[in-house]
Amino acid sequence: MTNHEIAELARQYVMPTYAPPEIAFVRGEGARLFDADGKEYLDFVAGIAVCGIGHAHPRLTRAICEQAGRLMHTSNLFFIEPQARLAEKLAQISFGSRSFFCNSGAEANEAAIKLARKWASEHLTPKQRTIITAEKSFHGRTLATVTATGQEKYQKPFAPLPGGFRYVPFGDLDAIEAAVDDTVCAIMLEPIQGEGGINVPDQRYLGGVRRLCDDRGILLMFDEVQTGIGRTGKWFGYEHFGIEPDIMTLAKSLGGGFPIGACVAKGEVATTFAPGDHASTFGGNHLACAAALETLAIIEDEGIVANAAAMGTLLTKRFTKLAGEMTQIDHIRGRGLLLGLQLSVPVARELAAESLKRGLVLNAIGVDLLRLAPPLVISAEQCEQAVGTIIEVLREIA
Repeated sequence: MTNHEIAELARQYVMPTYAPPEIAFVRGEGARLFDADGKEYLDFVAGIAVCGIGHAHPRLTRAICEQAGRLMHTSNLFFIEPQARLAEKLAQISFGSRSFFCNSGAEANEAAIKLARKWASEHLTPKQRTIITAEKSFHGRTLATVTATGQEKYQKPFAPLPGGFRYVPFGDLDAIEAAVDDTVCAIMLEPIQGEGGINVPDQRYLGGVRRLCDDRGILLMFDEVQTGIGRTGKWFGYEHFGIEPDIMTLAKSLGGGFPIGACVAKGEVATTFAPGDHASTFGGNHLACAAALETLAIIEDEGIVANAAAMGTLLTKRFTKLAGEMTQIDHIRGRGLLLGLQLSVPVARELAAESLKRGLVLNAIGVDLLRLAPPLVISAEQCEQAVGTIIEVLREIA
């Protein structure tokens, strides 16, 4: 089928929750994609920060095929060896001691919300059930997680929303201190806001939030769905700030492109759930966990976290220099390969559309902001190629 034929079929039968261009990718290799008409692209979106080890990694492909040939699913009514091994691995590389597995970031955040409130029911007063989140945050699109998301544009069509959430400006320690009263049980933040604008807090902010939670006896939860698994140049975003949360959520890059989510916790919080408290039919199945285990092994074996840090530094230096030479670029921010290119002109969507025609896949998350989140295996040569295309297009359209 051609790009057009696939698009026409989708328009007829798929609910229109997205508005994509008339392009259908059918094959990938590393940081490159190929559409149904045979055109090649350099991918700087990675499936929205998902395909950290690149597309069609031969080791991941082999691991998935081998596991599918043995067993894909039995449910959590029985023990699952790849699930147990994955939980062990996450405990080894993070602060956590136990994990709950699901299928997506939104599901992982749902689990975290329930875990925090169950813990509060056992350790805090009956009225302490409120969870504080940040303005411009993004935690998912289920009813609970869209309510946790501090952006009204995602919430408005779906009222009435569940209660129990309170929003504060991101990065404002005074505001969050003022918001913690005798109804609060937890604070839930992204260490670096992703969809909300690649917003990096002051180095002291998250440390202050950690101390606040400790002083008030409440939980700190980090949504690391986007920042986790090497995206920021460290295994997890919290490592940049020298602190640990009580609960962390993961998804996106965890499965290398295969759907999986995880809610990770430590200490007594990690043993809060009892049988029947929470569940997922497909969560932690043999196939998903085998994919995640091999993804983590590939990341370690190939030094991919270090590459994310190095390529992030390269891109940051290039665009910082260009900001001093081109009036169209204001600055670049972020960590590792979760970067926001802030333009001084409102042409981000036009820039992404024109770059796509020239074989560069970009993601505009505002009228003047690009999210740069390529596969973590991106090379210096490919980074320079992307920079060149962005400069070329910017000079033409702005």
